[in-house]
Amino acid sequence: MTYPILILKRLSICTLLLAAFGYTANAQQVITLQQAVDSTLKNNLTIKQAVLTEALGLEDYKQSKNNLLPTINANPQASYNFGRSPNLTTYTYSSNSFLYVNGAASVGVTLFQGGQLRNQILQNKLSLDVDKTNTAKVKNDLLLNVVTDYLVILTDQDLVAAAKQQIALANITLDRAQKNFEAGNQTRADLAQAQAQVSTAQLNLTNAQNQVDLAVLILKQYMEMNPAKNITVEKPDISKLTDIRTIYNATEVIKTAFTTNPDIRLAELQQQTYAQAIKIAKGNYYPTVSLFGGVGSNYSNQITTQVIATTPITRQIGTVEGTGQAVNVLTVQPVYGPYSALSQFGNNINESVGISVQIPIFNRFLARTSVRKAKINYQYAELTTQLAKNNLSKTIIQAVLDLQAAEKSYQSAQQTFQSNKEALNVTKQRYDAGLENTLNYNTALTNYNKSQNDMIEARYQVIFRSKVIDYYIGNPITL
Repeated sequence: MTYPILILKRLSICTLLLAAFGYTANAQQVITLQQAVDSTLKNNLTIKQAVLTEALGLEDYKQSKNNLLPTINANPQASYNFGRSPNLTTYTYSSNSFLYVNGAASVGVTLFQGGQLRNQILQNKLSLDVDKTNTAKVKNDLLLNVVTDYLVILTDQDLVAAAKQQIALANITLDRAQKNFEAGNQTRADLAQAQAQVSTAQLNLTNAQNQVDLAVLILKQYMEMNPAKNITVEKPDISKLTDIRTIYNATEVIKTAFTTNPDIRLAELQQQTYAQAIKIAKGNYYPTVSLFGGVGSNYSNQITTQVIATTPITRQIGTVEGTGQAVNVLTVQPVYGPYSALSQFGNNINESVGISVQIPIFNRFLARTSVRKAKINYQYAELTTQLAKNNLSKTIIQAVLDLQAAEKSYQSAQQTFQSNKEALNVTKQRYDAGLENTLNYNTALTNYNKSQNDMIEARYQVIFRSKVIDYYIGNPITL
């Protein structure tokens, strides 16, 4: 076993031990990809906003169905009149002050309104479907973002581990250069190059760690987690991911995406909503037929008595000429009693029932304008749907090409890494034997470090590009 490889293996073991110790000491919460997804779906504020919008759409849909029900209204009214004013009970003018109370109730139901009520129900149902699809779109977009950021974290963590290994190798080289310099076997320039190699490795570690911290912060933001909370992500065994598919037919992917992608579904539903709006607007051309009924009564404090009975009486109306005999007639005389407010309301009840027809004749072309605008909105929605399909097609074709390029880059990166690793081993052996100078050794070490980083990034790029295709064809995204 060559010396650098032995060092790398020992360093890997130390790194794992330090990571385990760090987990215990800092009480880090380990987040799996599934936990990150579940937490995002549960806590993300953007999703909650979409859910609330969906709830509003549901209420609009319910109300449009309730609009088919009749309306019932009560209109009680009381007034105290003084000065010269009409008595609404006796229909005469007087200067007396009096209290007048009347009440009415009405019921109405629309029998026909150009089909607008029914079409409004259908439109609100489509609008509700739009809101539900938008919620699904928000969730799917966030899901892809979470998976992307999760892979970025894994990539950057591997780069951190590689940077630490590179620091260890650079320190070993520096230690050897220092001893050779003190022994007079190397120059000050050789020692400076070894020191620069350590500084470069430390800078790479700082940059890689900053990238990890930033990606973790973004993941916390997706999950609406406290930024101060200490977390780390669980790293799956990438070598066991044997289901990474890299060969796709772009045409087949596009065909599947058109039936599953929420962006397309959202655009199509919005187009159907505007088509329904045209029918609603055309309803303004038709008459409105309504059935109505009402009941009312009144009371006035000026009427305090009422006829409760009659009494027969004989009244003389004249005499017979010549005889002087009295002429009498039998009549009845009313007997008055108190007239309560309840009795007044009961006796003054009036009822009505009827049908009304409102025929639009000229409304300043409002109906025509609303129909034309509805048609323009529908045409705009058609273009939006087609644009969504075109953009998705371009994106998918690009994603398929990116996946193919990522696969080729990974294969090339693997070969480059293996070549640079062998070159470093040979250069290290020659350097230890005094047959190679420091410059050549540092160059070989730099090439090895860079190829290792490139291979790590290329490996995750293949995984990410494959998961993007899964997203577009509706497959669950897992690691």
